[in-house]
Amino acid sequence: MNLTRFKKIISAYPKMRVAVIGDFCLDRYLEIDPSRSETSIETGLPVHNVVSVRAQPGGAGTILNNLVALGVSEIYPVGFCGDDGEGFELRRALSSLRGIRLDHFITTKQRRTFTYCKPLLLLPNSPPEELSRLDSKNWTETPGEVQSRLMDGIKDLAGRVHAMIVLDQVDVPETGVVTRMVRDTAGAAARMYPTLTVVADGRRGLAGFPPLLFKMNLAELARTVPLAADPSVDSIIAEATDLALRNKRPVVITMADRGMIGVTADGKLSHQPSLPLRGPIDVVGAGDAVTANLTTALAAGATMPEALELANAAASKVIHQLGTTGTATIVDLFGIVAANVPADPGPGGTEFLSRRSQQ
Repeated sequence: MNLTRFKKIISAYPKMRVAVIGDFCLDRYLEIDPSRSETSIETGLPVHNVVSVRAQPGGAGTILNNLVALGVSEIYPVGFCGDDGEGFELRRALSSLRGIRLDHFITTKQRRTFTYCKPLLLLPNSPPEELSRLDSKNWTETPGEVQSRLMDGIKDLAGRVHAMIVLDQVDVPETGVVTRMVRDTAGAAARMYPTLTVVADGRRGLAGFPPLLFKMNLAELARTVPLAADPSVDSIIAEATDLALRNKRPVVITMADRGMIGVTADGKLSHQPSLPLRGPIDVVGAGDAVTANLTTALAAGATMPEALELANAAASKVIHQLGTTGTATIVDLFGIVAANVPADPGPGGTEFLSRRSQQ
């Protein structure tokens, strides 16, 4: 991609409206200073003293954070939180972000707030070390009343946004936002509005999803179609191509150090190699960065190879952010894309980077 195309694509982002349908959770980081460790007088057990607490939107909220970093104009979360302290923190974190519209984000007593509580050990001259998490989830089926309100949100937004992202984050089917009825409503929206970009992503794979643009990693692909334990790139391409042709929708597969592939609805293949590592990495959030950047780029008119290049650049930036679920800004993407443009970037490149860095 040359820088002219880069600037053309990202120029659409400040006018873009995107809906994110999925399991929004609270990422709560407990920063522990081991130099302040104690022993409980009452129990004799170690006491880990928390010296700082950070909270940010996680799950589908990580996709949302990346959309904010890209400067998307209006972002509509479609999901729920509980009427509890974690829900208060999550809503506060969401509402503090630029461009977020909470019209279809539900607070309900019928659900608890999905929470990832992440203790981090702060070690001198080392990256933070994440200890065992303390998670809070829902284990019962999402009530019909809540599902109906989520479906109403999708129907209301489908004709008003440029793209929709559907993220199924829960481990137990039907206990989160993306139930069968909700995903079918998203499928109906995609059929009703053929120019609407609708991307699906799910940690349990996408078997049973309606035909949407499928984005998966290898583990998720293996839960969707038959795949060998250690598949070759050729076999991954074959399965992705068959799925794209069958659904008549694009398929994107991330393959870690083997890069990512994209297959268009008519079976045209693109392969984007992974970028070199620049030190220690933390892969948490990389897949969500890919989803956000892939969606916005395609909705802005990028070709599949261009969208893969931008998504790959975002993932490269995010994995090098340690101890947090990171994001990639336009300036970050510009730096990576510019570094991989073989020819002179032409007039305006330096000025563009300087201008964006001041915004």
